[in-house]
Amino acid sequence: MLPGRARTPGRAAGGSACRIFPTETLLRQPARADSCLENRIIQGLRVMIPLLRPSIAAAVALFAAGAAVAEPTQYPLVLENCGSEVTFAKAPTRAVALGQNSAEILLLLGLEDRVAASAFWPTKVLPELAAANEKVKLLTVEQPTLEAILAEEPDFVAAQLPLLMGPDSKVSKREDFAALDIPAYLSPGVCATKQDTKDIYGSRAALWNMDLLYQEIDELSRIFDVQDRGQALIADFKKREADLRARFKPNPELSFLFWFSSPSAADDAYLGGKNSASGFIADVLGGHNAIDAEAEWPTVGWEGIIGADPTVIVAAALDRNRWDLDKAETKIAFLKSDPAASQMEAVQNGRIVVMDGAAMNPTIRTIYGAEEVARQLEGLGLDK
Repeated sequence: MLPGRARTPGRAAGGSACRIFPTETLLRQPARADSCLENRIIQGLRVMIPLLRPSIAAAVALFAAGAAVAEPTQYPLVLENCGSEVTFAKAPTRAVALGQNSAEILLLLGLEDRVAASAFWPTKVLPELAAANEKVKLLTVEQPTLEAILAEEPDFVAAQLPLLMGPDSKVSKREDFAALDIPAYLSPGVCATKQDTKDIYGSRAALWNMDLLYQEIDELSRIFDVQDRGQALIADFKKREADLRARFKPNPELSFLFWFSSPSAADDAYLGGKNSASGFIADVLGGHNAIDAEAEWPTVGWEGIIGADPTVIVAAALDRNRWDLDKAETKIAFLKSDPAASQMEAVQNGRIVVMDGAAMNPTIRTIYGAEEVARQLEGLGLDK
């Protein structure tokens, strides 16, 4: 059977066949017990593709070419999440997303009508999600209170970071929601760290990769019974990573330093650790992280930064305005004017690039950040 061809009762192999109808005719027809269901689905998807968000339209096209329809979620759904068992009696209708990544995944899955509120946005929403995000109440771009979360009467809470939901969080703990029979979910990517540092973020013994993000997308799509959308989104991200790796061959001489922010120029800088999402970006682009610390977010003094001698400095751009050095332009001005930092080879040779700071968290933004840096590396001639 050819993709895009529809069948109706008649003769085929074994005694019946299907007549060919244009897509418009199929979509006007009511479903019939004797219709060719598979082709009706495929034809319908072909019409839907132009209406989908650009980031998943291409992947859904592959589905329309013949992939099987995912099975619907069977409730109650039971998931193991970061060492806890979470049960969902039905698909949520009033979710609260704690963290930009949690919110943006739900928006990419087309679930804005089922998200009551969100909080903790270090940077602005993806442009293609801006209209959908306007339908979702913003509690705060910083850390919300538990009272503000519960005031939304959520039937599901998804959290990006242990800062927002965890045993040491000042915002919420899983038990806060369990006591009210509200299922709570923490991003699997942050559960893979070892708690052996002085902060709540821990460290990673191995380089982070997108597999844990794909697990998160898959599980959230199952929770909301939109598995096909989840698989399409995963396929899109896999293709984008593969495209970047094809463009940037391994270069052992290429090193990156990822500067997230600093309270002031006199303070140690918050950097992306060796095996963090920043390290993953460096690896995808053929290089490595100049910082050897396995901590997810090491704080390093300028003597150590200068000693690392990176080929490229990545200055994070943040919209939160907590510190003056949240701004990429302020970071760049410091690097060019400080007597010591300005002597770094990367600064001297103009190899400072800007990246959305959200990409330094292990999130969907990581691949966007890699693409953002890739464009600038090509301009610097570092894509060889």
